Amino acid sequence: MSAPTLTLRPPAPRSAWALEQAGVPPLLARLFAARGVRSIDELDDALGRLLPPSDLQGASQAAALLADALRDRRRVCVVADYDCDGATACAVALRGLALLGAAPDQLGYVVPDRAVHGYGLTPTIVDLALAQGAQVLLTVDNGVASLAGVAHARARGLVVIVTDHHLPAQVDGEIVLPDAHVIVNPNQPGCGFGSKHLAGVGVIFYVLLALRSELRARGIYADAAQAGALTPAQPKLDALLDLVALGTVADVVRLDANNRRLVAQGLKRIRAGRMQPGVAALFAAAGRDASRAAGFDFGFALGPRINAAGRLSDMTLGIECLLTDDLARAAQLAQQLDAINRERRQVETGMREQAESLLTTLLQQHHDPQAIPPAFAIYDRGFHEGVVGIVASRLKDQVHRPTFVFARGQDGLLKGSGRSIEGFHLRDALDLVSKRHPGVLKKFGGHAMAAGCTLDEADFDTFQSAFQQVARERLDAATLERRLLSDGPLDIEHFNVETVQALNAQVWGPSFEPPLFSDEVEVISQRLVGEKHLKLSLRHAGTVREAIWFGHVDPLPPRVTLAYRLSLDEYNGRQRLQLIVEAAQAAGDHGDGRQATGRSV
Repeated sequence: MSAPTLTLRPPAPRSAWALEQAGVPPLLARLFAARGVRSIDELDDALGRLLPPSDLQGASQAAALLADALRDRRRVCVVADYDCDGATACAVALRGLALLGAAPDQLGYVVPDRAVHGYGLTPTIVDLALAQGAQVLLTVDNGVASLAGVAHARARGLVVIVTDHHLPAQVDGEIVLPDAHVIVNPNQPGCGFGSKHLAGVGVIFYVLLALRSELRARGIYADAAQAGALTPAQPKLDALLDLVALGTVADVVRLDANNRRLVAQGLKRIRAGRMQPGVAALFAAAGRDASRAAGFDFGFALGPRINAAGRLSDMTLGIECLLTDDLARAAQLAQQLDAINRERRQVETGMREQAESLLTTLLQQHHDPQAIPPAFAIYDRGFHEGVVGIVASRLKDQVHRPTFVFARGQDGLLKGSGRSIEGFHLRDALDLVSKRHPGVLKKFGGHAMAAGCTLDEADFDTFQSAFQQVARERLDAATLERRLLSDGPLDIEHFNVETVQALNAQVWGPSFEPPLFSDEVEVISQRLVGEKHLKLSLRHAGTVREAIWFGHVDPLPPRVTLAYRLSLDEYNGRQRLQLIVEAAQAAGDHGDGRQATGRSV
C-alpha cells in the first residue's frame, strides 16, 4: 500500500486572530481555528454550556417513567453492553439512580457475555433480568435495534426504557424502532438534539439530568438556595463525569463541542483527585499519573483494560471495578483487568500477525496498485472472537481500506467486526449487502466508522465479494488516498515543556485531532531500539533534538521533512522533550501534498 500524503491543514487566520483577541494564546488560537473553532464560546467547557436535556428526544418521558419507578419502589434492571462505553454507562446509571434516591434493593444489572449471548437486549437477556426480579428494563448503549428483545420484555409486562446512540435497524429500507415505552437516542428519527455524537454513557447521563429535573418538579428536591429540612438540595451529578469522560473517549465518538465539554469536565475532576475508586485504581494499574490525566489515558490505558474484560473474560469485572467504593476491592479488580489486558495483547499480537500474513497474500495477488480491492474481509478459524474489532482497526490503519475481521463463534456462526475510513458509511454498506443478498447477514448493526455482523461460514465468500462491490461503487481514488493533515512548522520558542503541558491540557480526538507539526530537519544519527522502533537524533533550527518513530525500521535520508507530535520523555524524575514521528517525506516537499513515508503494508 502507498504511504500517506502529508498535507497542510487549511489555516483560518481570521478566526485565529479573533481567538487571540479573546485571550487564547497564539499557538492554541492557530490550532483551534484550523479545527473549525470560530469563537471563544465554543471553547467554554463550563457545565452550564452543555446542551439542555430537554432538547434530547425522549429524555423527559424516560425521566417520568424512572421517577415513577423510584416512587413506587419498583426494581430497575440496567441492561449493559460489553465494551467500555457500555460498562461506564452501566456504572453511571446505577450510581446516578442511587444518588437520586433509589434503594440498593431497587437496582440491578445484566451484561451479555460476548461469546454466549451476543450483542444487545435479546430475549435471553430479558429472561436473565426477570430472574433478578426486574420490573423496569433500562438499556444503556444498546437496545435501539433489539426488536425481538423489546417485544419479549413487553410481553412479560416489563416497562422498557431504551437509551442508545447506535443507528436504528432497517427492514426493507425502512427504519424500524423497537416497541419500547420510550427511546432516548440522538440518532433516532425526529430527534433534533444538537450533538448526534453522544456516546452511550453520554445519553444515560443526560437521562439522569432529566430525571433530576423531573424530581425537582415533583417537589422531591429543591435548588440549593431553597433547600431546607423538608426539601433537600438536589444531588450533584457532576460526580459521574469521570465515568462519562472515560466512556466517551474510549468509544472513539466525534469530539464535538458538547462532547469536549463532557470530557474536559471529567478530566478536571480526575486531575483534582475527584474520581471513583475504580478509576483511580485503573490509573494506578496502568502506571499513569491521574493528576496529569489526558484523553490519551482514557483511550490507550484505562479503556483497553476495561474492554479486555468483555473481550476475553466477563465484563462484570469491569463494571464492578467502576461500581465499588471499597478502595482495596477496586485495586484488586483493576489488577485483574490489567492481567486480562496483558493476555489480550498477546492474543491480539498473534492474531494480527496471522491476519497481516493473509492480507499480504491478498495484496500480492494484485501487482497493479490500482487493482487493489477497495475493502477487505479477513477470516481464519484460529481467530479469537474477542479481538476481531481491534485487529480490524489495526489492519484498516495499515491499508486505509474498510476492513472486516471474522472469527468463529461458539454457535458456529462467523462474528465479524469492521472498521471504516472517512467517506465510507460501514453500517449503510452492510445494509446494502443485506438487500442484495437476502439471508447472508443473520444480523448487523453499528455506526458509520464501526459495525458488526453475523453470517454462516459458507456465506463468507459471498459477503466478501458483495462488501468489496459496495466499496468499489462508493469509494473514489481521492477517498482511498491516505492523507495526514499537518499543522505546519512549529516556531522554535514553542519547543519546551510548557507547550507540551498546554497541549496535553486540551481535549483532542476524532474531528478535533491532536496537533501534528511538520519541519525540515537534519538526521544526525539513527538506530533501532527494541528491534522495531527508530530512535533519531535530529538537528532542527540549530538545535539537537531527540525523536522516536514507533513501529518503523527503515532508515531516513540525511535531510527530511518530519511530521511529528510533541511529547515528554520522563527518566529518573526528569522530563525531556521528545518528538514522536508519524511520517516523513523528502526534504523540500513540505506541505505540497506529495507522498510521505509512513506505516504501510
